[in-house]
Amino acid sequence: MNRVEEFERQRPLLFSIAYRILGSVSEAEDAVQETWLRYQATSTEPASAKAFLAAMVSRIAIDVLRSARVRREKYPGHWFPEPLLSDPYEDPERSAELADTVSMAALLLLERLSPLERAVFVLREVFGFGFAEVASSVGRSEAACRQLAVRARRHMDAGRARFAADRREREQLAGRFFAAFREGDVDGLRTLLAADVQMVGDSGGKAPLWGQGVFGAEKVARTLAAFVAPFVRIGGSVQPQPVNGQPGAILRDRDGRVVNTLTVDIAGGQVVAIRAVINPDKLRHLGPVADAGAVVRATNRARRPTVGPWPGDRRTGL
Repeated sequence: MNRVEEFERQRPLLFSIAYRILGSVSEAEDAVQETWLRYQATSTEPASAKAFLAAMVSRIAIDVLRSARVRREKYPGHWFPEPLLSDPYEDPERSAELADTVSMAALLLLERLSPLERAVFVLREVFGFGFAEVASSVGRSEAACRQLAVRARRHMDAGRARFAADRREREQLAGRFFAAFREGDVDGLRTLLAADVQMVGDSGGKAPLWGQGVFGAEKVARTLAAFVAPFVRIGGSVQPQPVNGQPGAILRDRDGRVVNTLTVDIAGGQVVAIRAVINPDKLRHLGPVADAGAVVRATNRARRPTVGPWPGDRRTGL
């Protein structure tokens, strides 16, 4: 097998590693491309191309993450990962586990880790590389990597308990949630939402949004229900589909352009969080992107006069 064939064979794994470290589809793709350029240029003949390439993409991703974190600290409002519709790396024996590690909730937990902790966790805990390979990837001793893994695992385990849910239960409840959402059923939504549910979004300051968020079952149910009827009336659509391996949906305008994505976190038989990505820069890899501001204005004009104002009117977006 020549280098091109070997690289293409490992490409899905390399992207999956880079995406989990970076939380960005575009940056992960760039990291994979840079890995290919370096692999093509080196004269080294690795004993294991898989381990060699995984180490290379990890080092590149760590460097990118270090600079990205400075930008994220100045990011306007909430920062969420770029939505991923399908993970190219597949392992039938661990499909559920891999899906959970790419969820919005898991990626936001990973944001709390240092770049080294994050890389070690991804390589060791997600993809099962040995500590010798992990140490080579991050440029630390095996003992140091073991300590990094322990710290990372402790942080991740502490946060996981809240959003963990049986996969079948999660899918069934999500189906009921999106059905109620599309129908504008306030009562149906209210019964599915946790009392302290939060609905927050990432606009990057480039699209309409509901301020810092909408909180509480009553307000979230009414906000969702008030939005969907006029949105559908102007030709918009809500298309449920997994996003980042968890229940979600893509909202599109009348021309099929992406307005935003939604993901829902489910625990204890209720929806505990709803996250929207509406920043157009984070949606371009999904296809043509709508002008969210124009969609919101058209949605507001289509609302029936008998319906009262809804939270964040004129500024609110989904």
